[in-house]
Amino acid sequence: MHFSIPETEVRSGDNGSTYVAYNIHVNGVLHCRVRYSQLLGLHEQIKKEYGSNVVPNFPPKKIFTLTPAEVEQRREQLEKYMQAVRQHPLLGASDLFNSFLRKAQQETQQIPTEEAALDICLCSGPKLTVHILTSDQTEDVLEAVGTKLDLPDDLVGYFSLFLVHEGVDGSLTFVRKLQEFELPYVSITSLQSSEFHIVLRKSYWDMAYDQDVMDNRVGLNLLYAQVKTFSDIERGWILVNKDQQRQLKSLQEKGSKKEFIHLAQTLKYYGYIKFDPCITDFPEKGCQVIVSAGNNELNFHVKLPNEQMKEGSFKVTRMRCWRVTSSQVPVTNGTTNPCGSAKCDVKLELAFEYLMSKDRLQWVTITSQQAIMMSICLQSMVDELMVKKSGGSIKKVLKKRQESLHRADSQQAVKSPPLLTKLNSVSLRGISTSNSTNDISSNDFHGNYAFEGIGDDDL
Repeated sequence: MHFSIPETEVRSGDNGSTYVAYNIHVNGVLHCRVRYSQLLGLHEQIKKEYGSNVVPNFPPKKIFTLTPAEVEQRREQLEKYMQAVRQHPLLGASDLFNSFLRKAQQETQQIPTEEAALDICLCSGPKLTVHILTSDQTEDVLEAVGTKLDLPDDLVGYFSLFLVHEGVDGSLTFVRKLQEFELPYVSITSLQSSEFHIVLRKSYWDMAYDQDVMDNRVGLNLLYAQVKTFSDIERGWILVNKDQQRQLKSLQEKGSKKEFIHLAQTLKYYGYIKFDPCITDFPEKGCQVIVSAGNNELNFHVKLPNEQMKEGSFKVTRMRCWRVTSSQVPVTNGTTNPCGSAKCDVKLELAFEYLMSKDRLQWVTITSQQAIMMSICLQSMVDELMVKKSGGSIKKVLKKRQESLHRADSQQAVKSPPLLTKLNSVSLRGISTSNSTNDISSNDFHGNYAFEGIGDDDL
């Protein structure tokens, strides 16, 4: 997730005094509002638990009231501190850090702990309503959904909860996968919009794991609903021709769900997540593109400046590293004022360094508000490849994702230098270079290279 503290507020305390509040945003949306003393308390707890040599630098206390310039300096320092903690392999996944964010989120939104009903979309049919506590974290809510559905415990981890936005035309935008540092009920309630929903969807990429899910009746129904209705076929995320449509319709009428899924697995873009139209600099700067993630790649449908359409893919096994960067863009009409004095939007970019041909690496940039979701998709694909190569199971993949979620964030805040998330889990050695992805003279550009494996020395 993208952590930032883009602004501060002067607020009144219980005794009538005033204090400076620091607004922590996640993906450009307010997550919580905290005081310096609260963050200092978190810092002291982390230092006590993990040692002074592990924690990043924290801005020091001041004896006198801070000037506006000093408040701005502290804001920048606290932003860097939060990002450093989140990115640390130990601190970012710690219960200390996550529980602090959950408590702060609940206090900011002023939602007391009490029993509540939460609607979960299940891809088709009526919504599932689970009765939870408003303070239940993401894992608790997911387990409650599994229990309500009678989904076996060992299959619950194959699914995740996603926050999605539904447009007036029925289009779906995946905002993010719900994280362990947030409270799903508070997150959805604070948005105050019926256009946002929490959706249960499979959280793996390799279709080989479909068989594990389909061996269970509930799992089969969930997967069938996702493939048929929610995102994939009826929404056009999976491409089908007329003959395939007839076959699918026939299987649907017969109630042959497994056969339906097996046929869908042979179709183009099965299991992909499709993102909203955005902008890329490949193969030319300013090109419009629709990006999809799946099958260990990012797929591009690019509209060139001459209106010509090109399609291609970038394999995760040929990405050396990637990063997500952000900047603030004023949204007031015609103003050139800095964002400190004007309302601003957060501009996000995903950039990855790609092996185009032997000995030639090139950066490719995507400008999209879903850049962080794309980054998380890339990391989860790498996790699955690594575990599959080592002979591990999907359960190990899911556990690893939870423990190393900070690495998937590849986050970057305003006014800070770019941060790279190195794919030390991906080997560039022993990969065929018979084609070049920058060759767009044909009908498409592609990175169709053989993935020959990942060695232990790449870890």
